[in-house]
Amino acid sequence: MKKLVFLLVLAVTFTSCKNESKKENTEETTETKDGRTAKQSDGLTLLKGEFVYYADAAVLQTHNQIYGVILDDKVTELNKQAKPFKKEDTDFVMVEVRAKIQQKPEGEEGWDNQIEIKEILNISAIKSEAENVVKLGTK
Repeated sequence: MKKLVFLLVLAVTFTSCKNESKKENTEETTETKDGRTAKQSDGLTLLKGEFVYYADAAVLQTHNQIYGVILDDKVTELNKQAKPFKKEDTDFVMVEVRAKIQQKPEGEEGWDNQIEIKEILNISAIKSEAENVVKLGTK
């Protein structure tokens, strides 16, 4: 009888521990620190990369893809926020944005993939690698 009670207590203990750990793991992965879910169903994609805007053209280069940026009010706002991080107008800045990715229309020039920026999350300067760059010209 003692063995039966011991096995019953042991079984209840193990099964209750397993359920608690599963609940904790799902809660951790579903929400980020700012309250957003990792994968939202709004059709936007989180993109991090180097952004440049110059003479009516904008480009976002991530670690594995280059996107043409559709020019609108958000791009103008992003460029204004990026100005303090640029030394020259043609400098890149690191950005983190949420955007809608789409294919370029037929017959239009530009990159195959385009993005329409919907939300600006973060802007920072690119780490300088000036010591690795050789500049040509006179002093």
